Amino acid sequence: MRKTQIFAALMVVTALAGCKQVPQFDKDAAGAVNDERLLAADQDGANWMSYGRTYDEQRFSPLDQVNAETVQNLGLAWSSDLDTNRGQEATPLVVDGVLYVSTAWSMVKAFDAATGKPLWSYDPEVPRETLVRVCCDAVNRGVAVYNNKVFIATLDGRLVALNAATGKPVWSKMTVPDQESYAITGAPRIVKGRVLIGSAGGEFKARGYLAAFDAESGDEVWRFHTVPGNPADGFENDAMKRAAETWSGEWWKLGGGGNVWDSISYDPELNLIYFGTANAEPWNPAAAGRKGDTLYTSSIVAVNADTGEYAWHFQETPEDRWDFDSNQSIIIADLDFAGKSRRVILHAPKNGFFYVLDAKTGEFISGKPFATVNWASGLDPKTGYPQINPEARYEQTGKPFISLPGAGGAHSWQPMSFSPQTGLVYIPVQEAAFPYAAAKDWKPSDIGFQTGQDSAAVAMPADKAIQAGALDATTGSLTAWDPIAQKAVWKVEYPGPWNGGTLATAGNLVFQGTAGGDFNAYTADKGKKLWSFPVQSGVIAAPMTYSVKGEQYVAILVGWGGVWDIATGVLAGKSGVTRNISRLLVFKLGAKGTLPAPPALAAMPLDPPPVTGSSQQIAAGANAYGRYCSVCHGDAAVAGGVNPDLRHSGTLNDEATFRSVVIDGMLQHNGMVSFKSALKPADADAIRHYVIKRANEDKALGLK
Repeated sequence: MRKTQIFAALMVVTALAGCKQVPQFDKDAAGAVNDERLLAADQDGANWMSYGRTYDEQRFSPLDQVNAETVQNLGLAWSSDLDTNRGQEATPLVVDGVLYVSTAWSMVKAFDAATGKPLWSYDPEVPRETLVRVCCDAVNRGVAVYNNKVFIATLDGRLVALNAATGKPVWSKMTVPDQESYAITGAPRIVKGRVLIGSAGGEFKARGYLAAFDAESGDEVWRFHTVPGNPADGFENDAMKRAAETWSGEWWKLGGGGNVWDSISYDPELNLIYFGTANAEPWNPAAAGRKGDTLYTSSIVAVNADTGEYAWHFQETPEDRWDFDSNQSIIIADLDFAGKSRRVILHAPKNGFFYVLDAKTGEFISGKPFATVNWASGLDPKTGYPQINPEARYEQTGKPFISLPGAGGAHSWQPMSFSPQTGLVYIPVQEAAFPYAAAKDWKPSDIGFQTGQDSAAVAMPADKAIQAGALDATTGSLTAWDPIAQKAVWKVEYPGPWNGGTLATAGNLVFQGTAGGDFNAYTADKGKKLWSFPVQSGVIAAPMTYSVKGEQYVAILVGWGGVWDIATGVLAGKSGVTRNISRLLVFKLGAKGTLPAPPALAAMPLDPPPVTGSSQQIAAGANAYGRYCSVCHGDAAVAGGVNPDLRHSGTLNDEATFRSVVIDGMLQHNGMVSFKSALKPADADAIRHYVIKRANEDKALGLK
């Protein structure tokens, strides 16, 4: 933020202090963050006080002790093993020498940022049964710190304030409407003494929103819904009334989607909060009798920070049917266009186009593909409206459509960064297709995904040639993007997608972890690789940096997982062996620390029972598996490295045991709940026969 903007924002805070009570905080105690410090965070390189470091979410640090000349001397200063083996997505925060970080299952830990000494830990004890309403692993992306408190939003929907010195709960509020369709994986943000958080649930029956809660009491201040509810109940505001005109059918019965599960940015100069919204629900419009653009799904929305009142929106994917969320990181920047400075929004959503929008009005400035795109031929140069490929409307053609990008996105939640020095945006890009097929005679159920897809029809076949082709076409890259010229300046190619977020620094460096298990540093201007450290597990989180007593540190959370691991089958291991070793790693110049040798991977040859199910049973099992099981246990019954691979399960040998898990919920406290509300015992046995068939097919192919 420019110094004049900081001064103006501080004057606003001072004026507000004169007309309302401003919570007092102890500047000498832990977590001493207030509005003034957050507004001036750009000038404070020692601390990383919010998710994207600054309100503009640029993830750029002015620290330069670690730079292109010295980074070769970077070494492991300290590390901490984590007590969970799920995907780790959080960005640590550092305030005055204390590092705060969340882990999977919404746990929180505090460390001495220089030495790694544990200070406290907190476990909200999220019921493991919550996993059934979570699309993409038991992940959490981070905490917020404000007024001597640490805030965590839990997977089961609570917002909890912790004492920053002790980790003891101060207050806890349930923020989601129910325990059937909603979860939270995102990091809270703090704006003007309020905690901002939304929810996940766009594959279930959720209605999206962003809500603001008082940081002192936890009381809700305002809530902005992203899709309209039942018209018979009236609309909360004019924005919902206008949005309803873009929907059809009885959309509200299935929630509508549009969840705010990640990106939230704030512009103090304009007093606007920007957030991204998720897909329309269900994905398949025909499953809900839906037509139209379905506002405000797959959009960027701006609201007044004080009231939550609608200001503007820009919909990036109208009539979304591809799960093209717009929840990816939203960066605010001042860019020069033909010699004139303009305050803009920079955005690289799932749909594959890079957007530059006016931050005040939402006006479309420009947009170009940053990855391969086949669902649209381009964007209207004036409006930014996509020119949709008719074949991409799969529910209308009745034919499957293999889309680029796919549901995983050309860029997913992994944060991108922006360097004011180079003027480049550093994007974790994915080249990963996805097959869509509309399910026939689809009906909603009380459990599981509600997407209206025929997952069995497009499951990966047991064909080595087809699998090899899909693997060859699935890649990733670190792409340095010029947002003014709308073109890539340099790229680092990776074997596969689902690599970590990025960090840019004043030392002419870009840091990124990879799905293959390396933590790398590149020159920010040219993309030259300067340093690498093997971390023993895939990295999906973004790094951050801070300093203590003049010494710079670089930290990253390590631990493979997320939706790419649990749902994509044979593609999950494209970057290498999938394994989760969850750790917090912290580096500094001259350090010589090492990691213990990783445990040996156990050999797991396929040894299934013979195929005895009828063709009708196996076909029925394929349909049931595709709808209810594939999101956790992998496409075509091939799991990644986090969840159990059912092809290896001993329960395949016994119908009663398999049924006790699927129908009776024998393992519900491990997250595998009963599916009896949607499946009958005969359905469970059909799934078992399908998995047995798949295991035998893969054994014949020589696969594991």
